[in-house]
Amino acid sequence: MAPRIMGILNVTPDSFSDGGEWFDFGDAVEHGRALVAEGADILDVGGESTRPGAAPIAVDEELRRVVPVVSALRDVDAQLSVDTMKLAVAEAAVEAGATFVNDVTAFRHDPAIAGLVADRGCDCCLMHALGEPRTMQKDPRYGDVVDDVRAFLEERVRFAVGEGVREERIVLDPGIGFGKTLDHNLELLRRLDEIVAIGFPVVIGTSRKSFLGRLTGRDDPHDRVAATLATTVLALERGAEIFRVHDVAPTKDALAVATATLRADGA
Repeated sequence: MAPRIMGILNVTPDSFSDGGEWFDFGDAVEHGRALVAEGADILDVGGESTRPGAAPIAVDEELRRVVPVVSALRDVDAQLSVDTMKLAVAEAAVEAGATFVNDVTAFRHDPAIAGLVADRGCDCCLMHALGEPRTMQKDPRYGDVVDDVRAFLEERVRFAVGEGVREERIVLDPGIGFGKTLDHNLELLRRLDEIVAIGFPVVIGTSRKSFLGRLTGRDDPHDRVAATLATTVLALERGAEIFRVHDVAPTKDALAVATATLRADGA
């Protein structure tokens, strides 16, 4: 399968990388259309920050942020995704035009989302996270991070399928930066093929994240595009298929070159 780009559209005042930039409804819709024009295959619309230390928001506020934007973008030439862990938000977004549910808790926060996904025939992303955003970066520990993440994802797949979600609708995300140290993130990237071996398309979400800032000394998340592209190419080579990014145009170029090269050498 050709790699796909999932463009990030944060309708939030406090996301780690672009909080507040697209919080205004008009700005959010304009940016969503721009991401599609740059080559996004999926638009992932989220109204609640899941950055480390983030506090949860009320469901009514998340609905107010997300649903009008999804509805306004339902005519774009890209799949619409809702990034939420709340059933009410997922339901409303699907009614507004979303066909993909990206749940950073992998249906643990609100297990009924699995039934919604099954009933409506949506695609879904099941992501690994250790704990919840407010505490997930406080001394995360694993026996073997790759083995532990793989076992978690396999269990969540069994749950989803048991709730009626079709296997072909499931993609998996190892959750880079969600309850992971720098070394954990690098080990997951290094051994990403072991997550791919579970047998489902893998999403990788490294875009502008703080571990890249630590490696490069780039404090401003906007200055981490080159570092993000490095992880994108490494992940593609190891079998990832979906790349969740803020910066669509450079990602599209990097994937075009990397894909052509890997095909040429038979990978």
